[in-house]
Amino acid sequence: MNKRRWAAIGIAVILLILSGISSAISSKKDEKKELSQVNELLYGTNEVQEKIEEAGSNNKKIVKLVVEGAIIDDGTSGLFSTGGYNHESFMKQLAKIRNDSKVKGILLEINSPGGSVYETAEITRALKELQASKKIPIYASMESQAASGGYYIAANSDKIYATEDTMTGSIGVIMSSMNYSGLMEKLGISDTTIKSGALKDIGSSSRPQTEEDKKVLQAFVDSMYGRFVKTVAEGRDMKEADVRKLADGRIYDGTQAVENGLVDTLGYPDQALKALKKDKKLSDAKVVSYTSGSTNFMNTWLGNSLAEFQGIKPSQEELVRNIVESVGTPQAPKAMYLYGGE
Repeated sequence: MNKRRWAAIGIAVILLILSGISSAISSKKDEKKELSQVNELLYGTNEVQEKIEEAGSNNKKIVKLVVEGAIIDDGTSGLFSTGGYNHESFMKQLAKIRNDSKVKGILLEINSPGGSVYETAEITRALKELQASKKIPIYASMESQAASGGYYIAANSDKIYATEDTMTGSIGVIMSSMNYSGLMEKLGISDTTIKSGALKDIGSSSRPQTEEDKKVLQAFVDSMYGRFVKTVAEGRDMKEADVRKLADGRIYDGTQAVENGLVDTLGYPDQALKALKKDKKLSDAKVVSYTSGSTNFMNTWLGNSLAEFQGIKPSQEELVRNIVESVGTPQAPKAMYLYGGE
């Protein structure tokens, strides 16, 4: 018997033992509590854990927050995230900052094309509350891209950094859809939707779009666009009319963004952190970041498979479905603060 077969048998035995443990625990009176304890032992905790990036004073902290990837809620927790942006985990990080009096500054590192309107606005609101109620300065550092919603969450920062090659801008709202009613007609397929009003199926891809459809959808997008413009105007201390001249959806590199007042200065994350320490007299502050408390077992194929088998981690099918629901479908498009929109 070769090594691969022995490994397969070993994995099967471990799965059988762990399933037996879970089954035995579930038969006890306090099954939920004990099962939770076993799962925490196997996978770790979903609570936010602090990681020291740079040593410093225990009474002063600068928190490094990272937004990496599209800003959408894919339905996973921080413990079972897919490696990109995780909305639940990020909001927990903001809550942790709110409850920590030792946090004196935030470095917000952004590498994102934007994303969902709701999640983007929720982040921005939480950041503004930290600035207003906790008096915590926020320096944003744009990396490869901080477009659309990526720029939205940075707009109210005390200072915004970008590199010369950062792609930013794309200020606006997009609602992507397609219409295949013409193809249906050629194939002899009819849309027989029954609806209570003419606009109940607005955005439908199976019937021709009417002028009234366009008017309503445009007004819907324009309303969100107005909030985007207002957010940028307030954050950058600009007139809304001036922001609108820049906010036709076009993208800018870092140099252009500085010239147009969308970014304060050119620099990389380490330079933004250095400036934050100097400007806010935090040279002796400890720099920390946040992670989920996952175990090494959680990061293995076996750990992921067992978690999916127990139903505490979404399957790939569920994950795809959650993402599709977040960004919309051709049949039910959603407005997005997203560069490109595809």
